Amino acid sequence: MSGGLIDNIALGLSVALTPAALAYCLAGVTLGMVVGVLPGIGTLAAIAMLLPLTYKIEPGAAVIMLAGIYYGAAYGGSITSILLNLPGTANTAVTALDGYPMTQQGRAGVALFLTTIASFVGSILGMVVLAIGAPALAAVALNFGSPEYFSLLVLGLLCAALLSSGKPFRALAMVVLGLLIGTVGIDPSSGFNRLTFGMPQLFDGFNLVAIVLGLFGLPEVIRNAGRIGTSRIKARDITWTSMLPGRDDWRRFFGPVLRGTGIGGFFGALPGTGGTVATFVSYAVEKRVNRQPERFGKGAVEGVVAPEAANNAAIQTAFIPTLTLGIPGDVVMALILATLIIHGVQPGPAMLGQHPEIFWGLAASFLIGNLVLLMLNLPLIGFWVRITTIPYRLLYPVVIVLVCIGVYSISNSVFDIWLVILFGFLGYFMSLLRCEPAPMLLGLILGPLMEEHLRRALLIGRGDPMVFLNRPISATFLALAAILLLWMILDSWCRAQKAGKT
Repeated sequence: MSGGLIDNIALGLSVALTPAALAYCLAGVTLGMVVGVLPGIGTLAAIAMLLPLTYKIEPGAAVIMLAGIYYGAAYGGSITSILLNLPGTANTAVTALDGYPMTQQGRAGVALFLTTIASFVGSILGMVVLAIGAPALAAVALNFGSPEYFSLLVLGLLCAALLSSGKPFRALAMVVLGLLIGTVGIDPSSGFNRLTFGMPQLFDGFNLVAIVLGLFGLPEVIRNAGRIGTSRIKARDITWTSMLPGRDDWRRFFGPVLRGTGIGGFFGALPGTGGTVATFVSYAVEKRVNRQPERFGKGAVEGVVAPEAANNAAIQTAFIPTLTLGIPGDVVMALILATLIIHGVQPGPAMLGQHPEIFWGLAASFLIGNLVLLMLNLPLIGFWVRITTIPYRLLYPVVIVLVCIGVYSISNSVFDIWLVILFGFLGYFMSLLRCEPAPMLLGLILGPLMEEHLRRALLIGRGDPMVFLNRPISATFLALAAILLLWMILDSWCRAQKAGKT
C-alpha cells in the first residue's frame, strides 16, 4: 500500500510540476488571494466568471486553477477580518472575533503572521488527509443519512452557544433568531412563501454575504463615525520584529492548530458541512478546553489560529466527497464538479481508477499552491498592516464603497445594499446589548439545511421521531448534545452561585 501511495504521489507531482499546471496554479492562488481581500466579491463570483475560460484547457489544469482560487481566497479573506472587522464570507467571520481585537491592541502583524502559518499548516495536513485517508473518510461519509446530519447540526448549534463570551443562553437566543431568519423565502417542499411579505426580493431568502458584512462590518463603521484620530499603529512602528510572535504566542499556537486541523479535516469530508461549520466548532472547542476562556473575544491567539487551520483543512478535504462520491459539499464544489463533467470526467468512486492523474495532480498542486501563498503572504504583512494607519475619515468611506460594490455585484440588486444597512444597525444594537452575532449567523446558515434533513429523516421513519434514536451515529450525536446542554445549565448555575456569594 505504501508503494502504491508513493507511486500516486510521484504521478501527482509529474502532473503538477508541468509548466502549464504551475502557471494555472500560480494564477489561481494569486487571484484567489486578491478576491479574498476584497470584501463581498467572494470566491463563488470569481470562479463563476472564470468558468468559461476553462473550456479550452485540460481538465486537470482547469481544476487546479479553480481550486487555487478557492483556497487562495481563504488566505486573503482573513486579512480584512483581522484588520477591519470586515469578513467577506461566513467562514472568516469567526476569525474576526479575536483577530480584530488583536489589531486594536496594536498586534495586527502578529495576528496576520500566525494566521498565515496556521492556514499553511491546516492546508498541508488537510492535503495529507486527502491523499492518505480519502477512501476511509469517503466510507464514513456514506454512512451519514439525514437522521445523522440533523443530529450533527443540532450538536453544532449547541456548540455555537459556547461562542458567546457572555451568557450561553443569550447565545442560544441568537441561534433561534438566526433559525427564524433562515426560514424566510419559498418553502422548498410546499412552494408557499414564508415571511416574505409579498416582496419578490425575499423569495430566495436573505443574501448571506449582505448579512455577514452588515453584522460584522458596518457596526465598526458606526461606532467610529465622526472619529478624527488614526490607528494606534504608526507606520514607523511596523517592522519585521514587531510582526514576529513572542514565545507565549508560539506556546498557544500548536495545540489549537492541530485540533482545528483535525476538526476541519473531519467536517470538510462530510458533504454539506465544510469550512463554515468547522470554524465555528473549532472556536467553540478551543474556548472550552482553554483554562482562561474569558480571554476569547479579547484578542486570544487560539481564537484566531484554530478557526483558520480548520477552515483551510476543510477546504482541502472537501474535495474528498466531491471527487470520490460526486457529492459537492457547497456551491463552490458544485462549480468544480460541473467543470469536470463539462470536460467529460465523471467524479465518483471510479474516478481514482479512471482518471488518477487528475486526482493526484490536484492533490500535489495543493502543496505547490500553499507554498506560493506562504511566500506571497509573509512579505506582504507589512503592507496589509499599513492599511490600519490610514486615518478613519479616509478609510471607512472606502470600506463602505467596497462593501456596496461587492454586495451589488452578486445579484445586481439595490435591495441587498439596503439589507447591509439594516443588518448593520441591527449588529450595532446587538453589540450594545452584548449579544454576539456569530451564533445568529450559524443558525441562519444551518437552518435551511437542518430543516431539509429533518423532513427527509421523518420521511425515512414514516413520521416516527424515534428514527433519530434508532440509528447509532444519530443517537450518539443527540446524546452529546444533551450532555452539552446539561453542562451549559450546570455551568450557568455555578456562575450564578459564585456571583451570589460575592
